[in-house]
Amino acid sequence: MPILGAIGISFDDYGIEDVDHAGWATAVWEPTAMACNPHGTVQAGVHGVVLDAAMNFAVNAGLSRHDRTKATIELKTETMRPAAAGEKLAVRGAVVRETRQIAFAEARIENSEGLLVSRATGTFLLHRADS
Repeated sequence: MPILGAIGISFDDYGIEDVDHAGWATAVWEPTAMACNPHGTVQAGVHGVVLDAAMNFAVNAGLSRHDRTKATIELKTETMRPAAAGEKLAVRGAVVRETRQIAFAEARIENSEGLLVSRATGTFLLHRADS
């Protein structure tokens, strides 16, 4: 997705938790000016784009080879601290529960001090290759 590069995010790792086989994904985000309002603060909607992407990547990481997320059904975001252009942020998305047709996930963005900047929960419609 070109928008992810334009706002400064790069997903760097993904995998499956051994215990419950749930997918996860991580990224480093250094927001660009395009992600910010005129005061240099990251717009809340851009947090939503990043968090949605993190959860989608996490869901897809845990799915079988030809299965994929089809759509985001519901997304709830909360922004708790401001983030600025050029600030180095850590992003992590993880699957909380998965059924045949739906996946539930959560994501968080933390600053360099490990403080929570924003978080989200989401519900995703799945496309199964065998259906």
